[in-house]
Amino acid sequence: MHSLQFTAESSSNDLVERDVTVDDPGVLRSPASGADRAPLVFDVIIAGCGPTGAMLAAELRLHDARVLVLEKDTEPPSFVRIVGLHVRSIELMAMRGLLERVLEHGRQRPAGGFFAAIAKPAPEGLDSAHAYLLGIPQPVINHLLEEHAIALGAQVRRGCAVAGVEQDDEGVTVELADGEQLRSRYLVGCDGGRSAVRKLLGVGFPGEPSQTETLMGEMEVGVPQEEIAATVTEIGETNRRFWVRPAGVGVYQVVVPVAGVSDRAEPPTLEDFRRQLRTIAGTDFGVHSPRWMSRFGDATRLADRYRVGRVLLAGDAAHIHPPIGGQGLNLGVQDAFNLGWKLAAQIRGWAPETLLDTYQAERRPVAADVLDNTRAQMELMSPEPGPQAVRRLLTELMDFDEVNRYLIEKITAIGIRYDVGDGPDLLGRRLRDIDVEEGHLYQLLHRGRGLLLDRTGRLTVGGWSDRVDHLADPTAVLDAPCVLLRPDGHVAWIGDDQQDLDDHLSRWFGEPAT
Repeated sequence: MHSLQFTAESSSNDLVERDVTVDDPGVLRSPASGADRAPLVFDVIIAGCGPTGAMLAAELRLHDARVLVLEKDTEPPSFVRIVGLHVRSIELMAMRGLLERVLEHGRQRPAGGFFAAIAKPAPEGLDSAHAYLLGIPQPVINHLLEEHAIALGAQVRRGCAVAGVEQDDEGVTVELADGEQLRSRYLVGCDGGRSAVRKLLGVGFPGEPSQTETLMGEMEVGVPQEEIAATVTEIGETNRRFWVRPAGVGVYQVVVPVAGVSDRAEPPTLEDFRRQLRTIAGTDFGVHSPRWMSRFGDATRLADRYRVGRVLLAGDAAHIHPPIGGQGLNLGVQDAFNLGWKLAAQIRGWAPETLLDTYQAERRPVAADVLDNTRAQMELMSPEPGPQAVRRLLTELMDFDEVNRYLIEKITAIGIRYDVGDGPDLLGRRLRDIDVEEGHLYQLLHRGRGLLLDRTGRLTVGGWSDRVDHLADPTAVLDAPCVLLRPDGHVAWIGDDQQDLDDHLSRWFGEPAT
């Protein structure tokens, strides 16, 4: 056993040092004796109350886990950036009974034109009952998910920055910037690309730093729309990262690339926008009265590991990439959906030994694929002759239905297939919201439990009925005799044999209750 010392920056930039000892260099252990440790007040502490953290808190509360969410910001973000929920994320909202509330605040758009902004319509017959994009203000989706988590019993504390982390065989001690210490069985870092939790763990975050950046904001303009449209059309022929388009009555969204990289901790000024617009377009369009302004880079990084003992990472804390294709928020929410039921199973005591490890095994390859497709998209946005030639070729190839469908399913995450074993193509994939006798399949998944959809009427979930529901429905629109769904809606088993089913129930839902 040897000792390590971890240093973290608090919110006031003071240095906080902790002495820890480790057996495994990946697992921090507190040097304090059990008698000196505070009691385990929470099952899970979540750092970060963005969409990923809020969704994870709600998923854990469906299984009665004691959850505390810590958010370093004292107030929710005030800027009104519009984000897009892709098909898979919309399905997740439907699975938990949130979709009607989300639809009230969003605007539906066709599910096409995502990949590198190549203007191709979505292929017909996408495998989803929710085959559209939902544009929604980011503060609104943040609020809805946080409200959902609180309604289920999660606690949220704002103005609390994580400054230190120590873990032992029983739990995790989290020290806040003001010196307060909290104890939980697990900690999940959902605290963004500059994650304090990831840095405290010493988890590597390899990838490429930003080479360029882009200014983005919403503001009013001082010239007619016709003049803007003509200029944007002309420049857009070669510069795909530039646009000025309506975002409401009298308001325009302005996106303009910048050569080089500046300090993104400092928000851009209106003069920054005016200067860069003049550089790119020869005019600043008379922009004024900004609603919000921000900048983003093209850094692409993926955490070496998603779990260190009792501490896990999710969302931007585990992966960052350019926003092209609008996948970032969706990827984080889907991380939370995959992790929530598995971590809850661990807490409730019925998780099979390797269940929690499947979180990294399933989600890290998905993130790696997103990083690769955003790298490809950024290349296709380049004004250089080579990338533009490839873009023209891909534009032609996307006229083939198979190519267009493949890329849309990749961006919207409905093409994901987890490695759960050999079998029919449906195995490991999510099941669409099919019709069943009781209405729609997703209505049966609101409680976050597993589901046996049995078209034979001969099977049973037996001793797993405390965590898996059973629907015997010979009318279900399903090309399989029976399927076992995990709480995240992915198919874990297909068949009609009871013993084979029992084996897979044990694999995913632990030993049966006695």
